[in-house]
Amino acid sequence: MSLANLNPQQPKTAEMAEHMAEVKGRSLWADARVRFVRNKAAMVSLVVLILVFLFAFFGHLLTPYDNETIDWNVLGNVAKVGQPSFENRHYFGFDDSGRDLYSRVVQGTQISLMVGIVGAMIAVIVGTIYGAVAGFVGGRIDNAMMRFVDIAMSIPYMFVLILLLVVFGRSIGMLFVGIGLTAWLDMSRIVRGQTLSIKNKEFIEAAVATGVRTPTIIRRHIVPNLLGVVVVYATLLVPQMILTESFISFLGLGVQEPLTSWGALISQGTSTMNYGTLWQLFFPLAFFVVTIFAFFFIGDGLRDALDPKDR
Repeated sequence: MSLANLNPQQPKTAEMAEHMAEVKGRSLWADARVRFVRNKAAMVSLVVLILVFLFAFFGHLLTPYDNETIDWNVLGNVAKVGQPSFENRHYFGFDDSGRDLYSRVVQGTQISLMVGIVGAMIAVIVGTIYGAVAGFVGGRIDNAMMRFVDIAMSIPYMFVLILLLVVFGRSIGMLFVGIGLTAWLDMSRIVRGQTLSIKNKEFIEAAVATGVRTPTIIRRHIVPNLLGVVVVYATLLVPQMILTESFISFLGLGVQEPLTSWGALISQGTSTMNYGTLWQLFFPLAFFVVTIFAFFFIGDGLRDALDPKDR
């Protein structure tokens, strides 16, 4: 009698093992992607945000006008300023200086998105490194680093940003640096808290026991396990950077002519409301509001996808 006849469950066991081998497991990122796709508000916001980016970087191909050329024919007639004209391919009309508003909204979208993304990247990089080092090293170093953060957070960041722009000049580069360096404080505190929660995990203790250097542990073990929190906070940080830049530009301390941004365009639009030219305010304000809400909905969707327990 063969061994197969002695064990009648062997074919069934072999079949189950073969079936289990065919089943592929999904990673945490794959599960997060599935949950994010199921979030309708986040997916609609993602599509809207993609359209805004396409408008920012390819919108200039749809118009023959640039953002600096002045049409002297419309300056004499105030009623024409701000009226869209598809026949002349002035899709958003003119501003109060006779410049094509469509081209200026394209450029304003480019600069506002650039300031938001670059400022958020600076804040995320500086805050992640600072918070991870403070949380992992601990002790007096952690105490000193966090006390510096507390002192820096007690100073109004808007005052610091305005002071930097006044002292070092009103330029896009200084705007990037000022917004980024004043926004990393919250990021460092969030990263430090997450680092404290994972520094005593088994894989961290194993790395320490095997003699792995502290910078290597932070780079290879701490930071990768913080990516979920960092991605969510970075997505929510971009609209905050855009709001800050728009407020600074609205005050006249942001980008300077001939460059423009959403804040500068909104400021110019409010000054012409008394003449009934609401189009000059409507278009930049619409792009501003839609983009801000899209970022917030995407950040909310990423938070639910990466940490479903917080929903």
